[in-house]
Amino acid sequence: MSTAYNSDIIAWSEEQTRLLRSGNFSLLDIEHIAEEIEDVGKSERRELASRMVILLAHLLKWQFQPGRRGSSWQRTIKEQRRAIQAHLKETPSLKVSLGNETWFDGIWADALARAIDETGLDLFPEDCQWSVEQIFDPTFYPEAQD
Repeated sequence: MSTAYNSDIIAWSEEQTRLLRSGNFSLLDIEHIAEEIEDVGKSERRELASRMVILLAHLLKWQFQPGRRGSSWQRTIKEQRRAIQAHLKETPSLKVSLGNETWFDGIWADALARAIDETGLDLFPEDCQWSVEQIFDPTFYPEAQD
């Protein structure tokens, strides 16, 4: 390899691209290419998780702080729903995550932590009370809880 993976990732990736396109497969840095491909998948999953946490935290705030509801929360909920749907359309294999109980439990725990941190309240349900369909339904906003 003329460009070391650890010294300049951009130059390395451009070199690997040239090698791939020219058919010089024997010169490829296969191990690092495999790592980079795995990282792409991890990045896509992190994006989905991050947006889900924000969406769920805002739905919780909407439900448990009805007096503080405003257009900014509504915009955030709408934007996260839109972005998640676009992300799932571009990467349909991520839909499996939504049905993975372990994954969803972790997302819910992170959403709870975020909602607690942002509100100072510690009264949210331990388990998600909404279906995936409700979470993504553009007309669904949870009813106020006392």
